[in-house]
Amino acid sequence: MIDSQLFVNRELSWLEFNQRVLDEAADPAVPLLERLRFLAITASNLDEFFMVRVGSLRTAIRRNDTGVDPSGMSAVEQLEAVSERVHAMVRHMYHIFLDQVEPELTRIGIKRRHVTELTQQQQDFVEQLFEEVISAVLTPIAVHDPERFPLLMGRTINVAVQLAPANPAGEDAADSYRYAIIPLGRSDLRFITIPSEGGHEFVLGEDVIALLVQRFFPGETIVSTVPFRITRNADLTVREDDGADLLAEMEDVLEERKDSFCVRLEISDHVTVAMLAFLKNLLRIKNRDVYVLPGPAGFGDLTRLADLPGHEQHLYPTWTACAPVGFEPGVSIFETIREKDRLLYHPYESFQPVVRLVEEAAADPDVLAIKQTLYRTSRNSPIVEALITAAEKGKNVTAIVELKARFDEARNIEWAKQLELAGVQVIYGVRGLKTHAKACMIVRREPDGFRRYCHFGTGNYNEVTAGLYTDLSYMTCNEDLGNDAVAWFNAVTGYSQLQQFEHISSAPIGLRERLLELIQFETDRCRNNAEGMITAKVNSLVDPRLIQALYKASQAGVKIRLNVRGICCLKPGVPGLSDNIEVISIIDRFLEHARVFHFLHGGNDQVLMSSADLMPRNLDRRIELLVPILDDDCQQKAISMLKNCLRDNVKARRITATGGYKPPAPDSVPAHRSQTAAQKLAKETEENAFEAKRRMFVPQTPN
Repeated sequence: MIDSQLFVNRELSWLEFNQRVLDEAADPAVPLLERLRFLAITASNLDEFFMVRVGSLRTAIRRNDTGVDPSGMSAVEQLEAVSERVHAMVRHMYHIFLDQVEPELTRIGIKRRHVTELTQQQQDFVEQLFEEVISAVLTPIAVHDPERFPLLMGRTINVAVQLAPANPAGEDAADSYRYAIIPLGRSDLRFITIPSEGGHEFVLGEDVIALLVQRFFPGETIVSTVPFRITRNADLTVREDDGADLLAEMEDVLEERKDSFCVRLEISDHVTVAMLAFLKNLLRIKNRDVYVLPGPAGFGDLTRLADLPGHEQHLYPTWTACAPVGFEPGVSIFETIREKDRLLYHPYESFQPVVRLVEEAAADPDVLAIKQTLYRTSRNSPIVEALITAAEKGKNVTAIVELKARFDEARNIEWAKQLELAGVQVIYGVRGLKTHAKACMIVRREPDGFRRYCHFGTGNYNEVTAGLYTDLSYMTCNEDLGNDAVAWFNAVTGYSQLQQFEHISSAPIGLRERLLELIQFETDRCRNNAEGMITAKVNSLVDPRLIQALYKASQAGVKIRLNVRGICCLKPGVPGLSDNIEVISIIDRFLEHARVFHFLHGGNDQVLMSSADLMPRNLDRRIELLVPILDDDCQQKAISMLKNCLRDNVKARRITATGGYKPPAPDSVPAHRSQTAAQKLAKETEENAFEAKRRMFVPQTPN
């Protein structure tokens, strides 16, 4: 039985995380275009939240699911609480944009023009663009029958047009308005640059349509126009138990998303009562699902403005990842890893050695096999290209491509097809589970026998996000870890079951149990009057069993310090329950993404890294890895990283027992911003290594 008083609702906790992202947009100390970017991130986060989490709640209600979550809330109660919280958040978003950010954008020369304030030159330009492009590209769709409402793409701008009744003299004229929809779709007509005497001026495509809409409907009386945006449910599951082809099933799921039910309507506050009633009826939504906006919808699109050239002074200074120590040009990466284990901390240290590992393996005639997981990759992935090259050179290449990686399904389907054509043995994950683990194993023939080189990561094999997310990469040829990697890959790609490995642990069997065992060890130590300590960094903490184990550890006296970026269902600092638990959350320039655990373990430090967040979905319905860092130097590096994060008193927020958060004390002395400190350390390490190399004279002898 679960005591609901012990847990914070996960949906409301996530919304508090998104509020912390929004706080960055409100912070005048953050560069202006970064504030704009944080607004866009907040909006994009909400899009996905509605598509997945709100969609899931709506589905539960449709199925008459009467269950409650660990906090004791039903789906209906959660949906009402979410609606109330998001409406408040949206009001805050528009206050920040309209009253703070947009006036500053105008000041630096990035100005959104309203169509009523265009100069004559701009007016002429817009009219010409409409005649030559907009009227040809966009298509008005009359809505004659509510049951045959046009299929509108989610997360795109549309303009609804209200037309006067065909028979205005009729008794029910007020109820006989006619309507049409003009979808902008994926066209590049949202931000229209217009001539200006200086700076960058633009108008929104939906405003231009409203200005010249009469030209779409000659001879008709336009009552009103209003831009709107819908969000559709994306919480669709693939049927894996009927023997169907998984790739074909996933392609069907992508098609189903296009016309799944609406979970949110965003609409301008200029909407008429009749128009709003019309759209609510067609979309089958309630008042709680409607968000009336005082400004433009689709804040996620604002990243285009943040990326405009010529305003670099209003962004964070460019950061170029440092070259990790020990990876010398011209020296085989296999020799480098064979010398000692390597732990890389991205994006402070370059992701290039990981790419280089796979590329060298593809070209090396002594490499016999490569096995790798692929969850989210970049659009032009050099790692996927290297796997294709390796297969074409006759190497045995196996790629576990997770087709069910949400919102990356289409890209992964395309990669899977290309890999198969090149001769790669492609495994579409595991039936009923998502393969979220990040692992690569290379089998190489060497003079003293065969050796397994392994890479384990907390982040994806994606060189683009490796420059934006904080993650760890562990590169090793440790024999025991290699043995475990062989057994793990064989279990995932074959029909054997996951087993107890020598060092690594894997979800859904063993990972939670290993963490519970380590927590229990610290608990028992404290009960026997010895010291116990746990520090960890994760994205989310939701799992009830692990939370309850942490409560018991706290009650026994274990000192627990956690860095939880997103959802935290644990209540820290509750007298008699969690007095010894402190939780912080860091939102800064880079997305905190590494999952790392440190258990004091009686002085025999246990340091582990994982692909998994502490959520039931990860621990029960995904293939995940928990990997111990065995090398002493790598252990100390990971512990130092944890300590650096937990010292943050600039960007860290202290999570409270209510699920909210508190900012650091103003003017904390000395100020410690963990990401800036990590950048500084990486730079100093790189410079010291270069200086040491410069001072080392290596005599060159004749052959």
